Amino acid sequence: MDVSAIARQAGIDLENTVTSSGVNSSNKVAFQELLDSAVNMIKETDDLQKDAQQAEINFELGYSDNTNDLAIAQRKATMSLQYTVAVRDKIVEAYRQIMQMQI
Repeated sequence: MDVSAIARQAGIDLENTVTSSGVNSSNKVAFQELLDSAVNMIKETDDLQKDAQQAEINFELGYSDNTNDLAIAQRKATMSLQYTVAVRDKIVEAYRQIMQMQI
């Protein structure tokens, strides 16, 4: 599994995280940054879902008559959720591969 795209998004330099002796202290920082990036992605997805729900409520109550705003909010929420699920699936797949490695 290639996590370089996720690492680039989080600003992590994967090439400098492992030394000849194994794992160095920058690995802890890199993992924390990756974890923070994942948490931020989940929070952003949640915020977009809430925005879409609020746009739907506003449309149903008649506060907004613009269907484009509603459609855009729903599409953003859907795309964000699909991206989050895809990243989660890749992380689970990587975890399973690591667990199947023989030491």
